[in-house]
Amino acid sequence: MTTALITHPDCLTHVTPDGHPEQVARLRVILAALEGVNLTRTLAPMAADDDILRCHPQSYVDEIRAKSPSSGFRQLDEDTHMSSGTVAAAWRAAGGAVRAVDMVLGGEAQNAFVATRPPGHHALADAPMGFCIFGNVAIAAKHALDFHGLNRVAIVDFDVHHGNGTQALCQDDPRILTITSQQMPLWPGSGDPVDTGEFDNVVNIAFPPGADSDEFRQVYENQVFPRVQAFRPQLLLISAGFDAHRDDPLAQLNFETQDYDWVTKRLCDVADECCKGRVVSVLEGGYNLDALAASAAAHVKVLEERGR
Repeated sequence: MTTALITHPDCLTHVTPDGHPEQVARLRVILAALEGVNLTRTLAPMAADDDILRCHPQSYVDEIRAKSPSSGFRQLDEDTHMSSGTVAAAWRAAGGAVRAVDMVLGGEAQNAFVATRPPGHHALADAPMGFCIFGNVAIAAKHALDFHGLNRVAIVDFDVHHGNGTQALCQDDPRILTITSQQMPLWPGSGDPVDTGEFDNVVNIAFPPGADSDEFRQVYENQVFPRVQAFRPQLLLISAGFDAHRDDPLAQLNFETQDYDWVTKRLCDVADECCKGRVVSVLEGGYNLDALAASAAAHVKVLEERGR
């Protein structure tokens, strides 16, 4: 089959203030690193409001549109900013995740990588947070369930920060298993392993500062992969943050580029067993540009190999 790369130039028009870690260059270096890789390149559509409304109320959607600045920046919280291009980028980011699900479940692609921004796994139902506007992966999961009629979807989030927004948006739906690993202590301060959700469909894994490749691989082999296998999802979604890399400036884990190659292979193995290899990966964090480009390329090249 094939691997879809879903992106859009509008995602380069979401500009942040000078020195902000979630910068336009993040997407530029990823796309440059993927040049020459055999991918089905697809433009991310604008999300329909109905798709966004599966996770966010109409009042919040209207608020984001209304706050769009004609020039300069508008600060939404201590970390999250809007420019004149943010609305288009945010709707493309959510729409790209939905399109990826449609392509994979519709048989157009074996798997997909959604290279868009702003990221999404910190966005709450009615508030932006941590560089995020809409819960892109959560929107994709609920689209797969409600539109495509699936019964079980799993999300694995290996970003260094807790996917608090994804957990909040999905934990009340027993059809969704959310597994998120994160450094603790670290912003946003949530993600304690004792938090398993009302339906025992949340797995939080805490890595101490300084945790390395061996710890990462052991924990995923012992806790993550068996839990996904037991859930038997019909689609596997990945929140692909690359900021647990040893060179990332926002955290203190010591993962290596090859760890993202390894974890992608193992997640694809699980997907082969559980859901016919159907995987949708959505970009989250990663703030050292060289490490981000190398790690994202390693991740996508595995998807491309498995999508042939």
